[in-house]
This record gives sequence, structure tokens and C-alpha cells, in this order.
Amino acid sequence: MTTAPPTAPPAGRPAHAPDPGTPDRIAAAGAALARALQRITACALGPYQSAVIRIGFAATYLFFLLRELPHRHELYGPDSPWHWDLARRLTAGNDAFSVLLWSDSTLWFEAVYALTVLSAAALLLGWRTRTMSVLFMVGVLSVQNRSVFMGDGGDNVIHLMAIYLVLTRCAQVWSLDARRAACGAERGAAGLPPRRDVVGPVLWAVLGPVLLGATLMDGLGGTWWFPVLLWVLWLSAAAWWAAERYAPRGQQRALLDVLANLVHNATLVVIMVEVCLIYATAGWYKIQGSRWQDGTALFYPLKLDYFTPWPALSDVLASSGLMVMVLTYATVIVQVAFPFTLFNRRIKNVLLVMMIGEHAGIALLLGLPFFSMAMIAADAVFLPTVFLVWLGGRAALGRQRLLGWLPRRSRSPAAGGPQQVPTARSAPEERGGTGEAPPHGSGGGHTLVG
Repeated sequence: MTTAPPTAPPAGRPAHAPDPGTPDRIAAAGAALARALQRITACALGPYQSAVIRIGFAATYLFFLLRELPHRHELYGPDSPWHWDLARRLTAGNDAFSVLLWSDSTLWFEAVYALTVLSAAALLLGWRTRTMSVLFMVGVLSVQNRSVFMGDGGDNVIHLMAIYLVLTRCAQVWSLDARRAACGAERGAAGLPPRRDVVGPVLWAVLGPVLLGATLMDGLGGTWWFPVLLWVLWLSAAAWWAAERYAPRGQQRALLDVLANLVHNATLVVIMVEVCLIYATAGWYKIQGSRWQDGTALFYPLKLDYFTPWPALSDVLASSGLMVMVLTYATVIVQVAFPFTLFNRRIKNVLLVMMIGEHAGIALLLGLPFFSMAMIAADAVFLPTVFLVWLGGRAALGRQRLLGWLPRRSRSPAAGGPQQVPTARSAPEERGGTGEAPPHGSGGGHTLVG
């Protein structure tokens, strides 16, 4: 048996010389890495997705609080079966946080409940988003930790997302902050001085003593990360204000922008992983259940009075064995398969539509609207940007048509009416009326001070 002689190197090249293409490949890899770093530091990714998450979770909890307004005392207040003393003992053991446990006064409970409602509404509109996201987080944690046995899976998702929203720049589009930032950019382009911000510093000055008093009285729970997070947010607000006022184009402002973008993008990845874990664990646990294996799991909740807001509709669906089996197996397949389809855009979008339809069916058939709203809001992180931009354009067009039916009042500058700034079109008009903030250098109102 003979072996072939070793292949001789090409003429003019030593036997142990490196491949000429190696430096090119290294340079290409370095360029790709540089582009990736530039992308994750230069801008906050997913502005439309984060805006939908903000709007979805704020709306979900706002509607929940308004829905339970007549029953708030029995659920989380002084008349709750889970008494205030029991809640104090539980939080002392699990280091949970709730400002409702600072006092058992009915007036204090009403104030906290009203503040949570207002912060959810302000976060929904995107007004002073960073401040309102912090107050929203405090309200959600306080209400839920007051009576932990009143919640369900949707409350757990809201609990987590309320913390994540604090770390995101979720008001870049579809918010009052974005509109204010666009107006500020418009004034700057016209050579006019920026309007002085009063509300932001006032909020900062009011929240500082409250945070200091809560820290000194040991009222921020037993974990170390929660007070650290609140103090970092409060101090970073001062840094943002100083950079915006004294060095709006300086390196300090650019550094803060880069740090905020990094935190936002990392948090967005965490939200995606969280949603994948929710569906993966739910799907794999279902596979282990005998009722899910034989395709009859959906039949049983349709026969429970507690989960049948429309008994006639539930009976029609439960009477079809084939439909019950198809929906049962489809639920398991979609939940297990979804995390594996993220790298195929078309399949991912199809499963995303199926999951949103599944949650809509849960809201209608099982009477769990707030759970479904929370899960649909979490699913929105995977929605295509093209679809969200189109949706925003349709909403803006609908608003314009609605306003077109209203009587218009025109006031001339001579009559004391507001004067129009002589500039080019504003940023919202240039971006299809979506109210999008300038992408860089404006901040978009994403700080505690506005």
C-alpha cells in the first residue's frame, strides 16, 4: 500500500507561510465586532417594541386597578382577609417590599392606591416616563406584596416587567416625552432657547427626601439590590440634568447616553429570554401531564363555573371532542416550539400570531382578561418593527381623521393666539406622525427629571 506524497506548497511561497486570507478574515471579524458594539452603544434598540411593552403593561395594571376599585379594601386594604399583621410577618420572612406596610391607616392605603393608578396612567401616556416607571414599579410591588395570595400568573409577569421597564428607554416613540423632545429639537433648529423644565427638578427634589426617609427607617425591604437601584436612579437623574444643562454636546452627555443604551439593550434581551422561559417551562410541564398527553386538558376548565363567563360558548366548544383535542395539542406544540423558532422570522411570526390568538381565547373563554393582556404585552417584544410602524401610522391617520371631524378654532398671532415656530416640519411629521423623538442627543425625556 502506497501513500500519496505531501502536496507541495505553491511556487513562490514558503512551506510554513500563513494563509494570505487569514489577515483578511481577522480584519472582517474585527470590523463586524466593531459594528456590533457601535450598534448596541449608539442607540437604544427596539424603540417600538419597548413602547408597546410600556403601553401594554401600564394599561393592563391600570385597567385592573380600576376594575377592582370597588373591592380594593377587601383585596389589598384594611378589610383584606390577609390581615396587615400577617402581611408584615410574611414580608419580614421573605424580605419583600411594600409601602402599604409602612402604616395600617386607611388614608395611607387610599393614597398609595391612587398614586399607583396615576403612575400607571402617566406611564401609559409616556409623561415623565422615567419617574413614572419608578413610581409604577413601587406601586405594583406594594400592592402585590400586600396580599400575595390574590394574584395569578399574569401578576407575576407584571411584577417582573415593572422592574425591567425602569431600566429601559421605553418612551422613544408614542409618548408625550417623545413629543416634548421633538418640540425641543424644533425650537433648537429655529435658533430659539429651550424651554425651562420645572416639573422634572420638582419631582426629583420631592422624591429625594422620601427615598432618604424610607432608607433610614428600613422601609425598602430586606434585599440589598432594591434600595441600591432606587438610589442609583435618583443620583443618575442629577447627572443627566447637569449634563443636559451645562454640557449638552459634551463627552459627559455622550457617556451617559452610551450607558443608558447599554442598559436598555441588555434589559431588552432579558425580557426576550424571560418570555422564552415562560413558554418553554409552561410547555414542558404540560407535556408531563396525562390530560395534556391524551388531549383532554382543555375540556375541564370549560366545565368549571369559575372559568366560564360565557357558559353557552364554553358548552359549544366542550361538546366537540375534535376541537378540544386540536386546541390542547396546539397549545403544547406552540409553547414548546416558540423558543426554537426565533431565528426563523416567518415561522416565529406565525407562532406569535397563534400565541396572541391563544391568549385572546383565554380572555374570552376562561374570563382571564388581565392575564391575557399581560402575556400579549410580553409577546410584543417579538413583533416585527415594520408591523409596529405600520400600526402607528394607521393610528396616527385615524387620529387625524377623528380630529378632522371636530370644529377647528384658529387664532391669529395678533389676536393673542399661539405663534407657530418658523421651522421645517417637526420630527413627528417627518416620521409619519408617530411622535418619535430624535434618535440621538435629545434624551427623549427618559430620565427622572424628564
